Order: sequence, then C-alpha cells, then structure tokens
Amino acid sequence: MEFAITFKGDISPKRTVALCRQAEVAGFTYAWFYDSHILWRDPYVTMAMCMEHTDHMHFGPCVTNPGVRDWSVAASMFATLAMQSGGRIDIGLGRGDSSMRVMGKTPRTIETMVEYIHAVKGMVRGDAVQYEGTPAEVQLPWAEKYELPFWVAAYGPKALAAAGTAGDGLIIQLGEPMLCKWFASQVVAAGKAAGRDMSGFKVMSAAPVWVGDMEKGREQTRWFPAMVGNHVADIVEKYGKDTADIPHSFTAYIEGRKGYDYKEHADKDAAHLGFITDDVIDSFGILGPPEAHVEKLKQLEAAGVTQFNIYLMCGEEERIVAEYGEHIIPHFQ
Repeated sequence: MEFAITFKGDISPKRTVALCRQAEVAGFTYAWFYDSHILWRDPYVTMAMCMEHTDHMHFGPCVTNPGVRDWSVAASMFATLAMQSGGRIDIGLGRGDSSMRVMGKTPRTIETMVEYIHAVKGMVRGDAVQYEGTPAEVQLPWAEKYELPFWVAAYGPKALAAAGTAGDGLIIQLGEPMLCKWFASQVVAAGKAAGRDMSGFKVMSAAPVWVGDMEKGREQTRWFPAMVGNHVADIVEKYGKDTADIPHSFTAYIEGRKGYDYKEHADKDAAHLGFITDDVIDSFGILGPPEAHVEKLKQLEAAGVTQFNIYLMCGEEERIVAEYGEHIIPHFQ
C-alpha cells in the first residue's frame, strides 16, 4: 500500500513545502491538493514549488473538474508540470463540488468528465484533439508524450462505471473497509465489462486521521462525514435513499442533514456538523493509537485499497506525518 497526504491550501506555502519534504522522507509517495480556487489558493503554483524541493513524490489535484478552466489551458498546465517534475503528476477528477457550487454553478455531468479525460490525456500526450465544440484541433507541439494518469472520484453508479471504463484509479473519500471494497468492486466490474485489463487499476481511500486520544480525534475529524454527505445527498436526490445501487449503510447517516455551507467546506469548526454521530466519525476516518491505524489499514488493504491518502487538515500536521513515518508506514513496506 502507498501513502499520501492532501492539503486544502490554507497553510503557508513554506510550511507546505516543509511538510512535503518531511512526508517524502517518512515514506509517503503522493501529495494531493484540493482544487477549489475561490475557497483556497490555486494549488498548481504550490505544487510546482513542492516539486522543486522533493525528489520522488508525485503531486496532483484531489480533485479538479472539467468546468473551471478551458481544457487546453488545463492540459498545458499539466504537461508543463509533468515536464518540470520528470513525470511526477497525476490528476484526480470529479464533477466539481465546492469549486463549482461556491460560484452558484452546477457540477458537470459524468459524460463530460469522461470526455475531459480523453481530451486532456490526448493533449498532454501531444495528440491533436477536438473538444467541447472547438472548431479546430488543438495540439501542444512541445508535449513530451506523457501518459497522464486520471483518478476518478466516485460514489454513484454512473460515476463508478466511468471510473472503471475511463480512469486509471478510483478515489473513495472514505476509510470504511467494507464500503471501499463494495465501491471498488463496482468499478473493476465495469472496467472488465468494457474489455479493460484492470490488473493495474489503483484504488485510493482518502480520509482524515488522528493518532492519539479518541475524543480529541473525533473533535478534529467530525467535519469529514459532513463533507462526504454532500455527495451522498446528490446520490439520494437522484436515486432515492433505498436504492439497491448503493449500500444503505452509506446513505442512512445523512437523514439528519440540514444543509451545507460551502464557505465552511472542510472546516473542523463548521456549524453544519450536528447530524454526525461518533459511530460515523469512527467509521469514516482512522482514529486512536498507532496499533488501531495499522489494523484498519490492513483491512483497507485487504479490501483492495492500494493507496491511503491522509486529509492532512486536522491540526498537528507535522506530528501526524511523523507518527505515520515512525509507527505505521513501516508495517506496509
């Protein structure tokens, strides 16, 4: 299993660089960044800076979307970062939750996501591509044939199928082993049905952690199930809460949800957290002493997770990275 960290763009650039360097030494292989350009700083400038101060770590947005940048602008940026880093960039892709909704816009469709993957992959590779009605083909003559990996964030049936048919990896914002196994199985089945070789397909479990006191950990990570609840609410609205396409254990917890303020997106002190129970917090993240982390991570690994991505935004970030480097990652090497 690989290990990763994710930033939301609210800590200083110098501290971000220092954390990436610390994480690389500790055994982490990926650093991801939220791409929500209004709520937080644009992540790609910071990624480029972190790339200059690391040797092996991969970087990418977790997640970007097709709706906030012209696709050729995005492809040019990704191809440039690939060139500057020696091929150390992957892309996490979603429909556009906070990034679009904070502007009052609607997230893009699954079909648009799939079109985006093929178009941007092609442009980064150096192919001539037409997209979204462009009258002429677009080609980056300086592109270096980099095969840009795309990880697709998904929960609903159509998004899971798209991840399997068009993506290179799956992002599950969840640390619950049985649910991760269920979601991953849907993706692999869709890929195989489309005739794809899924043997190298990657599965990411992304969640906050807290090494130490359980009560403190719950306090620091209660925001996470509320954030996931946005996506669950979309699924329930589209398919109903009793749909056979999604496990009831995943949709049931939002019954007390009363809305979500995107100005407090991923904020541990947000005012919209009252419906989250301790059981849900414990299930969605990883809390407690190092031994508890190792045990749950082993369960995630057995469920098919190939990368565990820590949402590094719960406080004491340097300590959490150090705890994982010293007490947890060595069990998976």
